[in-house]
Parts: sequence; C-alpha cells; structure tokens
Amino acid sequence: MIELPTQRSEAQNYNPKLLVLFGKPKSGKSTLMASLEDNLIIDLEDGYRALSVMRVLAHTAQDLFDIRKAIGEKTSADGKLPYRFVTIDNATRLEEMALVYAAFLYRQTPFGATWGYKKDDKGINIIDPKTKKAIVDNSADVRKLPSGSGYLYLREAIKKLINMFKPVCDTLILVCHVKDKQIKKDAEEISEMSVDLAGKTGDIICGEADAVGYVYRDGKRTFISFKGGDNTVKEARPLHLRGKIFKVAESDESDNLTVDMSPLFID
Repeated sequence: MIELPTQRSEAQNYNPKLLVLFGKPKSGKSTLMASLEDNLIIDLEDGYRALSVMRVLAHTAQDLFDIRKAIGEKTSADGKLPYRFVTIDNATRLEEMALVYAAFLYRQTPFGATWGYKKDDKGINIIDPKTKKAIVDNSADVRKLPSGSGYLYLREAIKKLINMFKPVCDTLILVCHVKDKQIKKDAEEISEMSVDLAGKTGDIICGEADAVGYVYRDGKRTFISFKGGDNTVKEARPLHLRGKIFKVAESDESDNLTVDMSPLFID
C-alpha cells in the first residue's frame, strides 16, 4: 500500500551520479581528471599519454561495450565497485563513435530494416557468402536521414553508451569541449555557451546530469563554476555544488601545480 506524504521532506545532499565538465582546449580538464584517485579514464583520443593515470583506450562503440563488460565482471568477482569514478573523455569523439551504433538502432526499427546495407549496381543488398546475411555499410550516416530524423537515434545511442557506465561507479564524469550556439531570448538572438554536441544532444545530456561545471583558467588558477544564469548550461542539483565556483588548481611562482578536487565530492 502506498503511503502519501503529509509534510515536506528535508533536502538531502548527494554526490552527482553524472557530472558533466566542459571547457575550452588546454583549460586543464585532463589534469583535473588525472588528479582524481580511484578514477578509470576511458580515453577516446589518446590524450593522457603524458599523465600518470589509470586509463583504457577506446576507439569504437564496441570497445565501450567491452570495457563495460570487463568492469561488470570485475565487480561481480570482487563483490564491490572497482572504481569510485569512471571518466569518459571526450563527448565530441563519443558522438562520432556512436554513429555506427545509432545506425544499428535505426535498423532495428520497421523504417530502417532495409537501410544501411551495401548495395550492388541494381540497388540490391550484397550478401556475405559465409554468413548469408546482408553486409552492413559502416559509412551509412543516420544524420543524413530525411528531416533530421536520424538525430533521434544518434541521441539515443549516445545516451545508452553513457548511461551503461552509471551502475559501475559512484560518479560518472563526462568531459566535453565547449561551443557557442545562438539562441533566441525575448525575441533577441544571443550567444549561449554549451557543450560541443550536435543538435539537442548536449541539452539532453546536460539536462540528465546532476551537475554541469565549466572549467576555466584565470592566470595560474583553475576554476570549476556551477553558477548558472549567464547563458550557459552550467548548473547543479547537489546542495554543496549549487550556484558555486571552486578553485581546484593553482600553480606557484615555480610552476609547481597543486590540484584539489575534493570540494566537489562529499564523503
């Protein structure tokens, strides 16, 4: 039997399950991720070679599925989560990798059942003589489907690739580049700072995130801002992050760097 509430509950603080961090190139995002202990970095662009980290390279969506399977198997074997954090770096490359998976999702629908296969000169599917199945054309791009309908499957593919890692860590971190996009506000076109993903994908991912932080440098100091209200997507639900700006790194006169990400997470 469902018991209906009779009074307001107290607000509870919590660590973000999905944390999106975006910023300009060379703003220090990789260095911040490298500073986190117990952090598995899924490196999509081989960008961590110069840093001491726990990382695994991924070049395709299938690599991501294999990594997720390996983490799941380790979790079952150890009886606990192997990592506190899992970081995917970066979202722009993830979108490119998701195209093949998006095409697969589209082919599972009645509309796409015959789409995305290699054709002969007569437009007939080419059959693999060994498997007796039509050969998939990996160059087929759902973004070219009529009326932009393919972006629905691209968004779904990206969401699935991201969300499958949530159960195998305390906090999933998605690192993104930044872009400016034009929006209309009060009948006026203004520039809004957002994550670098196509169409509405960035807005959807950020909407599902518990916190979206903008990483930037000011001289020798690096900050992460969760302070919204200035035409950006940055915002946070957790009470300890909401509306705040954190200094997370600073270099001294000898360029010795000190990084402290601990204020972003509660014990």
